[in-house]
Amino acid sequence: MLLQELSDIFAPDGPIAKAMPDYRPRQAQLELAQAIEEALRDHSTLIAEAGTGTGKTWAYLVPAFLSGSKVLVSTGTRTLQDQLFRRDLPRLRKALALPINVALLKGRGNYVCHYHLERLSGDDRALKSRAEISQLRHIQVFAQQSKSGDKSELTPVPEEADIWSRVTSTRENCLGQECPNVRDCFVLKARRQAQEADLVVVNHALFMADLALREEGITDLLPAVELVVFDEAHQLPDIATRFLGSSVSSHQLLDLARAAEAAGLAYARESTNWSEVGRKIEHAARELRLAAAPIDKLPGRKATFQAIPNAAEFDAALATLLEVLDASTALLGVVSEKHPDLAAVAKTCLDIRAKLYQWSQPDRQGNNALKPAKPEGEADGAAKEKDTSAAVRWVEHSLHHMRLHSAPLSVAQIFSRYRGKDQAWVLTSATLSVHGDFGHFMRQLGLWDARTESWNSPFDYAGQGVLYVPKNLPLPSDRDFNQKFVDTLMPLIKTCSGGVLVLCTTLRAVDRIAELLEERFEDEDIDRLLLRQGESSRGVLLERFRAGKNAVLVGSASFWEGIDVPGDALTLVAIDKLPFAPPDDPVLEARLNLCRTQGGNPFMEYQLPEAAIALKQGAGRLIRSEQDWGVLMVGDARIVEKPYGKLLWRGLPPFARTREPEQVLAFFARMQGAQE
Repeated sequence: MLLQELSDIFAPDGPIAKAMPDYRPRQAQLELAQAIEEALRDHSTLIAEAGTGTGKTWAYLVPAFLSGSKVLVSTGTRTLQDQLFRRDLPRLRKALALPINVALLKGRGNYVCHYHLERLSGDDRALKSRAEISQLRHIQVFAQQSKSGDKSELTPVPEEADIWSRVTSTRENCLGQECPNVRDCFVLKARRQAQEADLVVVNHALFMADLALREEGITDLLPAVELVVFDEAHQLPDIATRFLGSSVSSHQLLDLARAAEAAGLAYARESTNWSEVGRKIEHAARELRLAAAPIDKLPGRKATFQAIPNAAEFDAALATLLEVLDASTALLGVVSEKHPDLAAVAKTCLDIRAKLYQWSQPDRQGNNALKPAKPEGEADGAAKEKDTSAAVRWVEHSLHHMRLHSAPLSVAQIFSRYRGKDQAWVLTSATLSVHGDFGHFMRQLGLWDARTESWNSPFDYAGQGVLYVPKNLPLPSDRDFNQKFVDTLMPLIKTCSGGVLVLCTTLRAVDRIAELLEERFEDEDIDRLLLRQGESSRGVLLERFRAGKNAVLVGSASFWEGIDVPGDALTLVAIDKLPFAPPDDPVLEARLNLCRTQGGNPFMEYQLPEAAIALKQGAGRLIRSEQDWGVLMVGDARIVEKPYGKLLWRGLPPFARTREPEQVLAFFARMQGAQE
């Protein structure tokens, strides 16, 4: 019966078509919805790759609405989360005339905390600039008027503004039921609404934070559901790795020092010299950062646990810091019941101390960077079983901060075991397979029993787009590559009347290529808006890019996905190099080493599939609708000239292909002429 209902709903004269003038029925969309309904009925896992334009949002929301089940939809970003909640869900609920109760739930750092806002408002010294004084006034009014307390609704204060960290709570400094503002708490209100809703929209970061808390035995964050839909599921392995690991930064330690001094002087002045307590934490943190300074000269300014340049000095500084935190925890523990602020600082101190201690174990003679040390007498087979719990640890150092990280080498075991027996999971994205092979994605998340399906985009890529790989460019390792890349790109920019997106694989390349373009624009008197990553927030840059119509935007990692610029505002995407992950990434390095020690081929099993998925994401920025057209230029000749390149270009949309610049210029002339 439900399958027939789905056919009727997605029909040319169905309720969606009647409610939405821009709706186009698509067979792939109906088939995807039917596959999701089957997964829900069978309590199974479906991995569904749906090309751009398939309409996957409606495809998963309609069966979710009709099922009568409690549903959790997890998105890749907060931006997509807001779009789903504020635009897509209300439109579909109205079209289907169903009384579905929906809720939006984000991590606690997205909600104003009344308690911390009051504390900041009463501390004149805590504000760092006139801008922050103005921002605080906005937040104070917002906290009184807002129903949600969600910082994304307060547009005058940028979401990345530093002040937000001081007017929101963390799990460590939240006072819980002891808070005097508990009845007005925006976080608790959002969680209550989520418990009562039929469909809850979260993001992958919150889902993984919940999963990490469950590992610690805490289960009150997300509601129990029958269906979980992961949209933009290709992001899950990286986000899971981040949230199932841990980190401690020098900023956190300095904040702890200040918080311990402030709370102690305010509520337990007679107990001890709290200024001295804060000073000792701060001094020990600065000494550790000083001991880590040689890391600044290493590639990527990172060093794994085994490769710290002055290990003995670093270990001694870390041991001293642990002793100071032990003493501070003891002092705070004695007075923690005097005031909630003291209890919160004691909790933070204990948490940081536990993370640092765990990070420092065992010693460097063990195999801990690749796998846990094998207990005496344990069989090799048993040790191999435990490889999934292996972790890598590293230190990151820069001019202003130092951070100690740890991350699991595999999230497969942890991630896959959290699907309940009566629960269905749907993981969907336009980029989950490598030329139809889902093995890499399934292996990363441990989803071996999943059903996999793929639906191609309905767009006419061969008629609408051209893949251009110039034949005159040197390999990316050549010192003149960036200059030659810009030389090759310039004739296309001058011919292209629409917007241009230049995607680079490193931030260094962003700066260099943007500089070279700027020089050429000045020399040749080209009047086009040139934007580069880093000069404004990502959101502001994208707004200016869309509004500019023929702007040129140069960006790196965060611009390779999640960008939707339909029409002539984007008709040329240029990728400098194949997006192989940098070798200075400690997690990647350790994963490749582990693969090698297990007899595998790290390049074919890990690096190539990752690059193929990233490349497909970047290419996906070009054609976003039936009317779109454009050129995808890939400046890295390895995609054509190396044997493995075939795997990469075959995974891209089926554009017309050429290596001749004249054919590209002729395509621009023809398509632009047709638009006039």
